[in-house]
Amino acid sequence: MRVFCASLATETNTFSPLRTDFSDFEQSFYAPPGEHPVTPTLCSAVFPALRKRAQDNELELIEGTATWAEPGGLLNRETWARLKREVLDQVNAALPLDGVVLGLHGAMIAEGCVDCEGELIEAIRAIVGPKTVIGASFDPHSHLSQKRVSNANVITVFKEFPHTDFVEAGEACVDLTLRTIKGDIRPVISVFDVRMLDVLPTSQEPMRGFVDQLNQMEAKGEVLSASVIHGFMAGDSPDLGAKIVVLTDDDQAKADNIARNLGTELFSFRGQTKPDYLSPVEALRKAQKAAHGPVVVADVWDNPGGGVAGDSTLILEEAIAQNLKSVAFGTIWDPMAVRLCHAAGEGAVFDLRFGGKTSALAGNPIDATVTVVRNQRNAVQSFGASIVPMGDCSVIRLGGIEVVLNSNRSQAFSPDLFTNLGIDVTEKKILVVKSTNHFHGAFSDVAAEIIYAAVEGPYPNDPTKTRYKNLTRPIWPIVKNPHEEVVE
Repeated sequence: MRVFCASLATETNTFSPLRTDFSDFEQSFYAPPGEHPVTPTLCSAVFPALRKRAQDNELELIEGTATWAEPGGLLNRETWARLKREVLDQVNAALPLDGVVLGLHGAMIAEGCVDCEGELIEAIRAIVGPKTVIGASFDPHSHLSQKRVSNANVITVFKEFPHTDFVEAGEACVDLTLRTIKGDIRPVISVFDVRMLDVLPTSQEPMRGFVDQLNQMEAKGEVLSASVIHGFMAGDSPDLGAKIVVLTDDDQAKADNIARNLGTELFSFRGQTKPDYLSPVEALRKAQKAAHGPVVVADVWDNPGGGVAGDSTLILEEAIAQNLKSVAFGTIWDPMAVRLCHAAGEGAVFDLRFGGKTSALAGNPIDATVTVVRNQRNAVQSFGASIVPMGDCSVIRLGGIEVVLNSNRSQAFSPDLFTNLGIDVTEKKILVVKSTNHFHGAFSDVAAEIIYAAVEGPYPNDPTKTRYKNLTRPIWPIVKNPHEEVVE
């Protein structure tokens, strides 16, 4: 069988002061056909999964482009047109095809296109025809449109948040797609619109038990796949919000019933799933009072993984005000400051202005006399099996605080964010990271305690106050009883 694969992915925060173009894809990850690395990226795990099946002589694999841009603002029209045309031309050149497997994020929005992934899948369907099997893997922080469901045969979604299972989701997508091509299964898809928008970390209850239930259903063979689209509250999409996705083997009524039951259960969790969020003052005071460290304090809303800059100084300003010692910050995005530190050299002591550059809501730039502790070219951190580029980095010290400055925007995923730059996390009392929950998987292994700090900034974190233009469906918490307002 002949199978084509490609991966186009980014997460678009339509309210971000940033903008996204082709250079963002080049800087983060861009692999032309045949050049995908051995290790997977968050949205391209289908590549190594398909390569393994090809090595076993199960299929002939035709690889297309794989690319990812760090979440940011609206994608410009020209970049979207270029990337879409690149993949469609590759599909045309690969014909005839038995299958197409796509590694997508699902929250890409471009100028003039609110459903990039739906448009891409629809265009591929028009090229390959109705008999070719199309499988797609999505991030749960995405927008699931009917256009995607109507044109795909297989849909899988990462179940975990943090996304520790992105490899498994890619492998499941590949497996179900190949089984469909062989005629072993005839998947049908059911989607239930939960009409809810909330933060749904699976590292704690009630979502932990809910995801365990989905895994058990798959293991017992009750369904081919069952997963949750969480939605991405910073993306102005008509399909905003949580949805249940269930695949069964040629049993639509069963899929519909399971999806509805799961969706009803998920809706009952509304308002109960978020961690306890503290103010910066409370979070740092609590961390400082802990018996021992390291205590991880998560700056949940200045998260580059949510499409903002990651250069907020608000928690750092509070740490300075509290005269805290033995603190490491990871990271503050400031390419200009990194360049100055590299020019000054390790050991240099000089006056530096850093942070607070991209938004009036992200605090003021910090002006301080700093010591350059470490400079490193092409620094990286890990996220599971994936390697995440951080670009050129510098570690600076001011008082008892060390700050990692990076030139490639990236949220905090792993303690090696610090250790790769010479910071011993076990010797720090407090580690401040910019991430909503992806840090949890790796940092929980070293953290004495984890504290979530909600700092108001450029990220739109309250749907009841966000001015959505494309959302017309009633969803909670914007509407108290959205299901009662829906006329079936």
